[in-house]
Amino acid sequence: MTKDKSAPAESSVQLSMRERHTILENVLATLNKRFYLPEKLNDNWLNAVERHRPLIEGADTADRFEQSMSDLLAELHTSHLGFFHGRAQRASSRAALSATYLADETLVGKRWIFQDVHSGGAASIAGIEPGDILLSVDGREITPPEHPVFPMGKQTVLDIVGKDDQRRTVAVDVARPKGKKLHFVEPTLVQSRHLGEGLGYLKVAMFPGMVGVEVANEISRAVDKLGKIDSLIIDLRGNTGGGIGALRVMSLLTPGRIPVGFALPKSRVTPNLDSEKQQFRRFGSIPTSKKALWLLALQFAPAMLAKTPIVLETEELGHKQFHGGTILLVDRHTASAAEMIVAFARENNLARIVGEKTAGRLLSATSVKVGQGYRLALPTGAYYTWKGTVLEGTPIEPDEQIQFDWRQRSASFDGQLDRAIETARDVQIQRAS
Repeated sequence: MTKDKSAPAESSVQLSMRERHTILENVLATLNKRFYLPEKLNDNWLNAVERHRPLIEGADTADRFEQSMSDLLAELHTSHLGFFHGRAQRASSRAALSATYLADETLVGKRWIFQDVHSGGAASIAGIEPGDILLSVDGREITPPEHPVFPMGKQTVLDIVGKDDQRRTVAVDVARPKGKKLHFVEPTLVQSRHLGEGLGYLKVAMFPGMVGVEVANEISRAVDKLGKIDSLIIDLRGNTGGGIGALRVMSLLTPGRIPVGFALPKSRVTPNLDSEKQQFRRFGSIPTSKKALWLLALQFAPAMLAKTPIVLETEELGHKQFHGGTILLVDRHTASAAEMIVAFARENNLARIVGEKTAGRLLSATSVKVGQGYRLALPTGAYYTWKGTVLEGTPIEPDEQIQFDWRQRSASFDGQLDRAIETARDVQIQRAS
């Protein structure tokens, strides 16, 4: 039932046992050299390697090889760790469909239920909505804890239960990703609208790109388009992060320059970090054009070559009328660079946080070639807020906790946004009194 609409038929990567063995050894060597928590590579890890080795080296298909390798990496219980082929044959719902989900009991048993469905993404274009229940993918029933995966550059048929408990079939067209290292399909990145009575709404789906010039420009244009507003809701639900473009959102929260944080390999953590961080190079201005990136590279090349941490600081965008009236709307899928925003707002008391606790996934990461077109994505350092908090494994609790209610969302009622609006109205009243 999978139809290729934009590429030749998929052919599995055929590897010999020797090649699979070599790739595994390359993965292990890369982890030993670059993994940010070397203490996790202990005897328990070595025992796990030997348990999984026969399945990895003896895998008779590319899918089983990739899955067996992923099962091994899962033993480290760390975010930003993954194994994939450069051709991006398959991807998660988040990457392929621009949609997230959660597990819950339904009238048809325990199922995956769509939570965040970003506009412009494959799921949204196919008509999938938050609260829809996933039954099967290409005729194969999928139930938790098994996660669905989707072929890139192809059409996939999903059976879902939508509004009014009606079962229907939708065809989802998944485009091929633009990049070679990170495999995702971009949804509509930025949306904004007026909610009436001086209240604006800004939604950012993700922060693609290392520096994020394009998304930063889109964010600024969207806020300028809102004009004079007294309060602003910034919706980061389902935003699983990205690059430095997140700095633009943080810069909109405060008029001046405030240090945000930095990534640091564990080997560089010292008792004198509080004083040493004052000497780290600072990045505090996203250029308006990609043409300026070469100059940026020259400016920061010495620090990058020396592997010296670089501190992010806000861009000094000046006073905004909505300062003091900002609400951050978050959920369990708000992660990585999006969590940096939430942590920054919390530490500096710059916004009220509404929704669910965040994912607690915030590490600096990279991907490394390990042979035969495969890459290992791995975390290389922890992210430290300026005040010294490490967020990995520690979700941020909202000021007002409102759980996602998929039954309400299926009925087109967004309780989390409704609470954010109520909170914003209360803040407006307090500021006016």
